[in-house]
Amino acid sequence: MVEDVPEFELSDAEELIGWIERVASVHEHRIVQLTYIFCSDDYLHQLNVEYLDHDTLTDVITFDNSDDADILEGDIFISVERVRDNAQDLGVSFRDELHRVMIHGVLHLLGYHDKDLLSQTAMRKKEDDCLSLRTF
Repeated sequence: MVEDVPEFELSDAEELIGWIERVASVHEHRIVQLTYIFCSDDYLHQLNVEYLDHDTLTDVITFDNSDDADILEGDIFISVERVRDNAQDLGVSFRDELHRVMIHGVLHLLGYHDKDLLSQTAMRKKEDDCLSLRTF
């Protein structure tokens, strides 16, 4: 889904679905429903304030809707603006940064966290592992 960023379009949606399903399978999880909502900084900032009480910009917020430990069901909100800025700051392509953020949300649903430096480092390693599973 796209919310308030009409110029955004996923060109490789089918490949992304297959990749995300492979990541879930490798982690012995099954996807029941996974919704990505691509939005603006303002939209995601409002969610961050309203639901998480964080008054900061972020690139991704994940809401876990699952009642079962081995299924994935959730909503992943991604700021296209933040991803674009981060890609530029990191010197990587928008596509690669978008994929990293997309899988970051899935990793949260799989139970990975990034609240401290140690868990952030582990999360980054998991992101890299997942990105290596792409075949497109």
